[in-house]
Amino acid sequence: MKALILAGGRGRRMEELSEDRNKCLISLRGKPLVEYSLEAASSIPRIGEIVLLVGYQAESIINHYGISFNGKRIRYRIQHERRGLVSAIETALPDLDGEDFFLFLGDEVILNGRYDEMIDTFYRENAFVVCGVLRQKDPEQIRKTYAIIQSESGIVYRLIEKPERAVNDIMGTGNCIFRNGILSYIPKVPLHHIRNEKELPDLIQCAIDDGRMVRSFFISEHYINVNTKTELESMERSWPEIPSPHRVCRA
Repeated sequence: MKALILAGGRGRRMEELSEDRNKCLISLRGKPLVEYSLEAASSIPRIGEIVLLVGYQAESIINHYGISFNGKRIRYRIQHERRGLVSAIETALPDLDGEDFFLFLGDEVILNGRYDEMIDTFYRENAFVVCGVLRQKDPEQIRKTYAIIQSESGIVYRLIEKPERAVNDIMGTGNCIFRNGILSYIPKVPLHHIRNEKELPDLIQCAIDDGRMVRSFFISEHYINVNTKTELESMERSWPEIPSPHRVCRA
């Protein structure tokens, strides 16, 4: 299994903070945002290689992290035209080498993620996709990611990108595990009528509609998705101490 970390966007809503650097290199609690995903991916024993997709200010990330992180090789792929998450996944297709992959977003931080248990569920249940989710009391936060309609046992029936209203207290994250076969559904994903991009929940929904088994997994109780400068400043003030899984080694 590989890890695929998407860190290609500028993040214009970060205002001047992202004018001359990639959004994912903006610091949260003294550490670049993307480093939380790198730490998580490199801490998972079954991850053999990290594919890091970069775009805006790509050389800054490449020069900062080099070819390995905590003993795991990093392979870079440059996305020249940024058209959303599904396009980014498609761009990285040659580097996945036909393997299953664990998706991370470079601007998401998940505290104390249950990654090994999530992979156990993926293989034990023979799932096609496992979506990392968490309980969220604030419906406005769910509107920023995606909602899930599922059975009591966690079988996902429908995903709703940025819903107008939350249907329950389950919030989806970008931490998902995929069979490599998910890539075959990319041509079937419709373009969003406003953003003119292919959305991650719609990619997963295509697999569900084709009879593939998709499950949810409660990955953590604490989640951060940094979209704006105001959110970053608020998180710096109010969020609990963010632990580091282990010592960082770069090459």
